[in-house]
Amino acid sequence: MVIYFLRHASAGQSVANAKKDEKRALDKEGIVQCGMVGRALVAFDVHVDVILTSPLKRSAQTASLVGNELGYEGKMHLEDALRPQASFVDFRRMLEKYAKQESILVVGHNPNLSEFLGRTITEAGCEGAIDLKKGSVARVEMGRHSGTLNWCITPRLLRGLYAAAAESSRPKTSRK
Repeated sequence: MVIYFLRHASAGQSVANAKKDEKRALDKEGIVQCGMVGRALVAFDVHVDVILTSPLKRSAQTASLVGNELGYEGKMHLEDALRPQASFVDFRRMLEKYAKQESILVVGHNPNLSEFLGRTITEAGCEGAIDLKKGSVARVEMGRHSGTLNWCITPRLLRGLYAAAAESSRPKTSRK
């Protein structure tokens, strides 16, 4: 199984009231990040069988926008195991439910999504030090007991790549 770990995109500052914070939407920057990440995944020829997301609004919006870019036509699955307070045990149980899928996209929050990623790629399941920034996505190929991190991209890296691609790398010559 291949797991794509996607941290929700930018959603501004958190709100002290937990109920209101659950309804916090993406900001303009977050919407742009989703477009960049989605187009990058298309360029990498990513196809997912299932998209799993935290039920919090900013995460579900990220999943929906990136899923649209990927051409995903399936149902978004809201999973409590991707909520900010979920444990690694909850996450592993969730993965077991989708074990027959070839590739899944999980969309969640920090600090636990970074923890889940780190623990997934270490042999003993101890925490690896990976910090997923908002809008970052990592690809992990699962083995029997642990996974292998194939790549991790951030919106900052994508902005740099898009800017570099926009500039012509060919020398400018005049036609005379």
